[in-house]
Amino acid sequence: MNILVTGAKGFVGKNLVANLRNIKDGKNRTRPDIKIDDIFEFDIDTDLALLDEYCKKCDFVFNLAGVNRPKDNAEFMQGNFGFASILLDNLKKYDNKCPVVLSSSLQATLIGRYDGEYGRSKLAGENLFFDYSKETGAKVMVYRFPNLFGKWCRPNYNSAVATFCNNIANDLPVQVNDRNTQLELLYIDDLIEEMFDALEGKEHRCDYKGLDPVSNTSGRFCYVPTTHKVTLGEIVDLLETFKDQPQSLVIPEIPSNSFAKKLYSTYLSYLPKEKTIFPLKMNCDNRGSFTELLKTEKCGQFSVNISKPGITKGQHWHNSKWEFFIVVSGHGLIQERKIGSDEVIEFEVSGERIEAVHMLPGYTHNIINLSETEDLVTVMWANEQFDPSHPDTFGEIV
Repeated sequence: MNILVTGAKGFVGKNLVANLRNIKDGKNRTRPDIKIDDIFEFDIDTDLALLDEYCKKCDFVFNLAGVNRPKDNAEFMQGNFGFASILLDNLKKYDNKCPVVLSSSLQATLIGRYDGEYGRSKLAGENLFFDYSKETGAKVMVYRFPNLFGKWCRPNYNSAVATFCNNIANDLPVQVNDRNTQLELLYIDDLIEEMFDALEGKEHRCDYKGLDPVSNTSGRFCYVPTTHKVTLGEIVDLLETFKDQPQSLVIPEIPSNSFAKKLYSTYLSYLPKEKTIFPLKMNCDNRGSFTELLKTEKCGQFSVNISKPGITKGQHWHNSKWEFFIVVSGHGLIQERKIGSDEVIEFEVSGERIEAVHMLPGYTHNIINLSETEDLVTVMWANEQFDPSHPDTFGEIV
């Protein structure tokens, strides 16, 4: 299959082309039914003569080309309708009836604040494609995308999320006129997965009730099922939490498929080089060191402990707190004894065979470096963040 992507250098285009290449090169095997021979990339600076050649050879078209920030309003119609006409005329020239995806916008509804020249140009483009489908019988899939966000989106252009992420990551001011303003947001990876569905003939179809898509297998339009409705205030608050993470070490809740998870990935893509690395506080003494790595809001914290040769650490117990000790380098012995009992249970551990050992509530425990020359490195997980006012830690030799 040869795939033509117009607007290949734009936000959506770059993400789509990169992921199509992953399939073409065998790096993404989650879509075994998609076989790609070539990807034709067309953008505003591409020789127009190549479009003719691409339209002759392509088996599928993603028309992502468009204008959304012109110097003159007349450029809306020229960029969003005019180019579409050229594209479809080239396909007709070669009687190429391959499927075509059109990237449109919710603004094409012309409802409320969307009633403007940009929306009119998008609506004209939609009608052009629907007419083309009637005339040629070619399959057309028209998507009205809401606000988009994700990596590689240009800040200070037409995405509030990109601007907020960029500014907060780079310690620049953020202006929010109304924290209660709600946006419907579509994450780039969700959009790309839908584009793959379209390639496989599994697109999600719908009709529109105002601004809302209504699922309909025979609907005129197509849509991405997963979007997120979030206020500007919620977005900024989450981003400020992400920004604080190197100091707090707390990873906020990022459930699967949640907006927070997608926003965090987006935010990280805007970090400058100097913020990509940050120091951790090592608590050092003559025995070695102990360093807190990451904390979670509801699932405890991770730390790393380094013990010098011959050193014993621990010698304490907890009422409710429990831990995993995972030796990743060196050779050690873990001992545990139930409070009130003389029986000691032992586990010889080594970085050559990585195992997780429970530190049981009500058992005093220690970890001994058995080596005379090498440090013992242990990754530790506790089921709760350490609270110095309620440490639940009581010294007692095993």
